[in-house]
Amino acid sequence: MNEPARKRGRPRVLDRDVGLDIAARLFWERGYEGTSTADLTKAMGINPPTLYSMYGSKEELYRQALYFSIARETSRRMEILQSDLPAYEALSRYLYDIADGDTQPDKPPGCMVSTAALQHAEENAAVARITAALREASVQTLKTRFDRAVEEDELPPTTDTDTLARFYGAIIQGMSAQACDGACNALLKRLIDVALTAWPGRRGT
Repeated sequence: MNEPARKRGRPRVLDRDVGLDIAARLFWERGYEGTSTADLTKAMGINPPTLYSMYGSKEELYRQALYFSIARETSRRMEILQSDLPAYEALSRYLYDIADGDTQPDKPPGCMVSTAALQHAEENAAVARITAALREASVQTLKTRFDRAVEEDELPPTTDTDTLARFYGAIIQGMSAQACDGACNALLKRLIDVALTAWPGRRGT
């Protein structure tokens, strides 16, 4: 007697967060425009219809992957800035943590946000606006901490906290670019040491 044919099992379903992690790494390595839908589906082990049903579109997948990626770093760094540490020490730890993140040996160099989509085709303007908004949010986070430092007499009352935040934001973006060009962790931290000499307020408790 012939045995009944075995039913095929369902294909393995990609876990949503696993897919976001894979996509984030690919976008981080190649940039938005340098990553094709074919690249994504191959790396994630799914077909295009599955990608679109799970994430909506390449643009929407990028947005989700971006937020998924930075969420792991943001909470720790926000704790540093919002802690009771003196502002100068909090800023130092914040910047050194970013330097560590830019030079992780098991991940692409630089930061997915700091240097993402700076130059882009017109049809990808919406993607560029996403990353620009995240960079601006980072600047405003620093400004909020510096405003507090003014209130707590750690910075002079006349301090232009917006410009100071943008200065250190530029340092953060520059570190990402240099890490992408091969700068090591020690070199980035020496850069931070120089940047910290521009701090216009108290440096101790």
